[in-house]
Amino acid sequence: MAELSAQERIALITQNLQEVLKPEILEDVIVKQGRPLVVYWGTATTGRPHCGYFVPMLKIAHFLHAGCTVKILLADIHGFLDNLKAPLELVNHRAEYYRYAITSLLKSVGVSTDSLHFILGSDYQLSPKYTMDLFRLSSIVTEHDAKKAGAEVIKQVASPLLSGLIYPLMQTLDEEHLGVDAQFGGVDQRKIFALAVEQLPKLGYKERAHLMNPMVPGLAGGKMSASDPDSKIDILDTPEAVKKKLRKAYAVPKEVEGNGIISFVEYVLLPISALKNNGKGNFVVEKPQGNEEPLVYTDIETLKEDYKADKVCSVTAFLPNRLTPQLLKSGVTSALLDLLAPIQEEFQRSKDWQEIEKKAYPPPPAPEKKKKKQKGLGTKYPGAGKSSIETKPGGPVEGTGKEGAALNKGVEAAMEGLQVDGKAT
Repeated sequence: MAELSAQERIALITQNLQEVLKPEILEDVIVKQGRPLVVYWGTATTGRPHCGYFVPMLKIAHFLHAGCTVKILLADIHGFLDNLKAPLELVNHRAEYYRYAITSLLKSVGVSTDSLHFILGSDYQLSPKYTMDLFRLSSIVTEHDAKKAGAEVIKQVASPLLSGLIYPLMQTLDEEHLGVDAQFGGVDQRKIFALAVEQLPKLGYKERAHLMNPMVPGLAGGKMSASDPDSKIDILDTPEAVKKKLRKAYAVPKEVEGNGIISFVEYVLLPISALKNNGKGNFVVEKPQGNEEPLVYTDIETLKEDYKADKVCSVTAFLPNRLTPQLLKSGVTSALLDLLAPIQEEFQRSKDWQEIEKKAYPPPPAPEKKKKKQKGLGTKYPGAGKSSIETKPGGPVEGTGKEGAALNKGVEAAMEGLQVDGKAT
């Protein structure tokens, strides 16, 4: 890509963002100071990275193309604090898994990672200075404000733990301790960003810019979630699994709002195509008949108009611009499989990545088989409790009442027990 001017860099950095807090900081760093913007994106290392991660990866690719220095925080301690979603030993393995996955995701969209730096949260968040700053910040932030800041990010439960209040305070301090000019995240983190803007100057630290992506709906129509297997596609899912999940994906005919398939085209497939083709993106939908011209889209608005114009017809007349949910899903499936192929090939080549995947996401333990109870006579049969007779191996009888059940009495004794009125029966 050709060398970009300062204004072109700012335009690329802010492209497709929903909101930017303190945009003047971008102008100051890039135009006035004439240096690369230093920006960070953090991710709590909990659930497995899924295809929704392509959305922030695209913006990180834009940052790298714009000459930014990008720091990726593998937030292992944050992952532990978020309602204790995973124990620390698993979180550490998952941080390493995330490093492999994120690097491969960025390679798949065709960007150089030379200006990319991975930082593990526990490498600096346990330092005396950071700990003291956390104490200082906790002395000026109320419980109400901390809870409010994390409301959209921290899992909300009936009896919240104190760890959920510490989480947004740490994310605020990370801006200072990572030495960045801006923080990037989803618009769901806006309240934490606002907390940072308000509180960091009180500790004597400068304000940062905040770059916010829109929230892209998942395949099921709501927020894409690593904990909901129906709403996301894992980057290591097989082609068969990808096809199956996309067939089940939420795509109401003629509705574009809340349509996760269209959002994936808008925020992933078209921008990736543009990155790979000098700014000229396109999305291709092949017709199933094979002898018809495919639908080619270079902008999302045309695609949305075609999708909204789809009509249910009683005849099978040829409609050249008819974009049905089935055709849309087919096009997205093909494009996504092309994106995932190099990632999965890299995983298959890397024994280290495979080994850390086993440690990070071990299979759940098999349920214990119930031991079969030995059947006994119980206590309700006639005579229960009156004797405790037990036959030993080889025939001896032991226990209370053994005299009446012994098997080694002589014939005379046995006959005597059968006397009735002094006469043998």
